[in-house]
Amino acid sequence: MPDFSGKVAIVTGGATLIGEAVVRAFADAGARVVIADIDEDGGSAVAGRLGEAVGFHRTDLRQDADIKDLVEATAKSHGRIDYLVNVACTYLDNGAASTRAEWLEAFDTNVVGSVMLMQAARPHLAEAKGAIVNFGSISSRVAQTGRWLYPVSKAAILQLTRNQAMDLAPDGIRVNAVSPGWTWSAIMVELTKNNRAKTDAVAAPFHLAKRVGDPEEVANAVLFLCSDEASFINGTDIRVDGGYTAMGPERADAAIPLLMED
Repeated sequence: MPDFSGKVAIVTGGATLIGEAVVRAFADAGARVVIADIDEDGGSAVAGRLGEAVGFHRTDLRQDADIKDLVEATAKSHGRIDYLVNVACTYLDNGAASTRAEWLEAFDTNVVGSVMLMQAARPHLAEAKGAIVNFGSISSRVAQTGRWLYPVSKAAILQLTRNQAMDLAPDGIRVNAVSPGWTWSAIMVELTKNNRAKTDAVAAPFHLAKRVGDPEEVANAVLFLCSDEASFINGTDIRVDGGYTAMGPERADAAIPLLMED
C-alpha cells in the first residue's frame, strides 16, 4: 500500500459505498480525508466509522458557494490539499425522453461540479504537486438500452480528463480517471433490494470475472493513480471492469430491469 502520511484528499460522493471504500483506503494509507457529499446523514456516518483522520463537509456540487466553502475549510483545517477524487454523480436518466432540465441536472452534477471544484482547489493542488482522479464508467464506451444521460456525461468526463491533464501539467498536477464496470454500489443495492448474489448472477454474462466488482477494487486503482508509483501516468483512465470492455459488444436487450425482477 502506498504511504500517504501527511497528505490530504477530498472525496466527493464519499457517502456512497464506492466513495466510502475510497475514503477508507486513503485513511488506511495515512492520509487525512474530507468527505464532500450532499448526503449529510450518510457522510457523517462514514466519517464516524472511519475515525479521526476522516471528516465530513456537506457539499452540493451544483452550488459554487458550497465548493468555495469546502476548499477553504479543508485548507484551513489541514493546511494543504493533495488529491481530489470525484466520485459524486447522479443516475438520473430517462433515455430518449429526458428533458432539458434533466440533461442540465445530469451534467451539472456529473461534470460541471467537478470542474468548479478543480478551479477552486487548483492553487492548493499546484503547491502540493497533487493529483485528480475522475470517475468515468464502462457506460461511456458502449450504447446501453434506455440510457442516455449517464453514459454521455461519463464519456464527457473521459474527454475532460484528457483536457485537464494537458492544461494542469504545467502546474505539476496529474489528472486521470477510473472507469469501473458494474460495481457493488448504492444503485445495485437499491435495484436488487441488497441481493449481492442476484447482482453477480445478472452481471456474469457481461464480465469476464463473472461478477460485479467490489468497491475496494475500485479504491485500489484510485490510490495507485494518486501515488508516486503512477508518476508517469497522466491523462488516461484505468478500466476496473472485470473484462467488461474486453468482451463487447453490449447486449441489445435491457439488463438493468433484470436486477429488479423477483
